[in-house]
Amino acid sequence: MTEKKPAAKARKPRAKATTKKTAAARTTPASKDKTEPKPATPPKTEAAAIPGLSDLRPLNPADVEKLDEMSRNVMQAALKSQKLMSDSMRKALEGDIQLPDTGAINATPEFGEVWSKIVSDPEKLMTAQASLMRGYLDLWSHTTKRLLSGEAKAVIEPEAGDKRWRSEDWSQNPVFDAMKQSYLLNQNFLMGLVHGVEGVDPAVQRKVEFLTKQMTDALAPTNFALTNPDVIRETMQSRGQNLTRGLANLARDLEAGGGRLALTQTDMEGFKVGEDLAATKGKVVLRSELFELIQYDATTETVKERPLLIAPPWINKYYIMDMREKNSMVRWLTQQGFTVFLISWVNPGPEMREKTFQNYIEDGLFKAIDAVKDATGEDSVHTAGYCIGGTMLATALALLEARGEADKVTSATFFAAQTDFELAGDLLLFVDDAWFKEISRLMKAQGGVLDGRSMSDTFNLLRSNDLVWSFVVSNYLLGRQPQAFDLLFWNADQTRMPETLHLWYLDNMYRNNRLSKGKIEMDGHTLHLDQVKTPIFMQASRDDHIAPYPSVYRGAQRFGGPVRFMLAGSGHIAGVINHPGANKYQHWVNKDLPDSVEDWLGAAEEVPGSWWLEWRDWLYERSGKHVPARKPGDGKLKPICDAPGEYVLVRS
Repeated sequence: MTEKKPAAKARKPRAKATTKKTAAARTTPASKDKTEPKPATPPKTEAAAIPGLSDLRPLNPADVEKLDEMSRNVMQAALKSQKLMSDSMRKALEGDIQLPDTGAINATPEFGEVWSKIVSDPEKLMTAQASLMRGYLDLWSHTTKRLLSGEAKAVIEPEAGDKRWRSEDWSQNPVFDAMKQSYLLNQNFLMGLVHGVEGVDPAVQRKVEFLTKQMTDALAPTNFALTNPDVIRETMQSRGQNLTRGLANLARDLEAGGGRLALTQTDMEGFKVGEDLAATKGKVVLRSELFELIQYDATTETVKERPLLIAPPWINKYYIMDMREKNSMVRWLTQQGFTVFLISWVNPGPEMREKTFQNYIEDGLFKAIDAVKDATGEDSVHTAGYCIGGTMLATALALLEARGEADKVTSATFFAAQTDFELAGDLLLFVDDAWFKEISRLMKAQGGVLDGRSMSDTFNLLRSNDLVWSFVVSNYLLGRQPQAFDLLFWNADQTRMPETLHLWYLDNMYRNNRLSKGKIEMDGHTLHLDQVKTPIFMQASRDDHIAPYPSVYRGAQRFGGPVRFMLAGSGHIAGVINHPGANKYQHWVNKDLPDSVEDWLGAAEEVPGSWWLEWRDWLYERSGKHVPARKPGDGKLKPICDAPGEYVLVRS
């Protein structure tokens, strides 16, 4: 992925609406096209855009041989495809494949409700259809001009950042340009109807919008061999070998998933945890049923007095915080003079199905805090929580406050973490009654845990064009082998989740927002975030689709003590893991916390580059004096093994 450098001139990000965009693309009426037709000459841009489509000539014996080879490959691919489908259907009928019940996500009742409302308003429907027909007429005019003169202004353009149309043929070849624009007009038509429907519950409308978008994304011409210029070109150049390779890739992924497609996004042999990734030196100084505690080696002669404990999410492996050397947050923190500890959560099996959210706080986070104090001799620690680890940390702070033990924590930092779920984005679509019942069924069927693949599939759907369809095209249509990519390797290295913990989390946080409302009961206490006085540093990312920044900002306002909110460029991962040495993105700073995120943005200052320096300086102010560098094993805790430990190596 090509990263954009921050603009030299400061700019403000626009606050995002909490509902989805009205249209999938913007339209430009053809009547505004001032381009005058040029003399009728063959357009140059289309010449040989697709080898073999524009250069027709009599076939010689070599051409016949090539076509014969391509025919054999295509026939072989067709036969393999038929066998693959037959085998899959046979296994399904014999019960060898556990196919998930998709009725909850298909949401037929919701579709019926929304579309009955749409067709019951004929005036609005006719207006939309008339607009679509005008778009078609404009597209016909546009395509005619392209064929005559080689130039014409597009009727409709893809959204900025839509990478499906990167091939030059989608803009330079009149046929594929027309195909692209026709698809965008239809997508725009459908999404506009759903977005504009009235008299429907907003939650139902959001769900149908999401599913309609999934449907239209799946039907894009980029996803089909005969309408994708890159696939046509590859088929002709390789004489159909791409199709046979693609079928082999598909068979491999179906076999790996036991009949359910396990889409391969990266080469899982391309990295080794502990050597290429998670390679910062340190020691496991504590191991329990739930976690291993890693203390990292100091890289400076002196360190800040106050140690730092990081709690990553337990739905992913911890090494997102310790990727390769040039983008490792852990390594960078040690270079800034901090004594860094990190929790490596166990990859739980069915034997841990009864573990609760409170278990993860009491026997996980609190036990780790006490261990850090023992290892360093300090009476208080800095803490940081990423994503769901941050939600746990916020809950834990409220519990410490209720017990009168808040002085154990000097500060708390949150990376892309929500404590208020009112505006939690598209993930709210997966916790309605039907889907909650379905996920409960899946976990029971899997022995009391949710496998990592189920979670991965859910998150991939939130960015299906980037994380699903692009790989379908590359792996199965172009017949390419996935390349080694560190972030995708980490993304595929999923963990399981205990049934009791996960269902409690979904119900209390996403479904009922009880933490924000002060309605969580734990250990005889009612937890209130507004009673938490611990200094807070809260990071959010501008393009985060998992923890949207308006949602994170609402959570920042729930605490009762000093809160520093900071907005970073990019998304849920790259917005957090952005090493200063990379010189990427930007961040916005504003030390005030006004009533709305729009007001915060209006007064914020844009700063090029990583936000880590801002956070480091904030920690320095609360970290005490310098002391001699600590070594793992110097305190009460003795080394058990080298980092990265054993728990992180367990594959699901």
